[in-house]
Amino acid sequence: NLSRMCIRADRKRELLHQPTCPFCRHPVPKSDEEFDEINSKRIALNDPVALREIGQNRRKEGDDEVANEYYTKAAQLGDAEAHYSLSVSYLQGRCVEKDKEKEIYHLEEAAIAGHPDARFMLVSYELRSGRVDRAVKHLVISANLGHEKSMQGLKECYKEGKV
Repeated sequence: NLSRMCIRADRKRELLHQPTCPFCRHPVPKSDEEFDEINSKRIALNDPVALREIGQNRRKEGDDEVANEYYTKAAQLGDAEAHYSLSVSYLQGRCVEKDKEKEIYHLEEAAIAGHPDARFMLVSYELRSGRVDRAVKHLVISANLGHEKSMQGLKECYKEGKV
């Protein structure tokens, strides 16, 4: 089987040589300094995933203001997870003023980009606004993305006759 031969060849190459990234085939960094150097190059190239990761690290360190700056940059480049993180910032008021309009905007952008948690959170806003049909559509889409709570929500909608 050709695929087994490819897998064996890849493993053999990695045993003989330095391990490589499965996506770009570049050598895996050996130290934190080397990782930081690679990451700074990614940030300089406006890699939205790298920007979001820096934001996540800053948030873990407790620097929400800088985290939101990185999330904003990543969101402007279309990162769904960054949009979701910004929506949480606006919901909780983490170094930004609580703002329902911006929270929903970022939830919608994350949902459009395929973020199932964002889509699930939109369900409650739609229900509060009396838009049951839209809420059910959000549930269907996020359930199709594998979101467990959405699947449960759909079951409840069926029981209640909303679907």
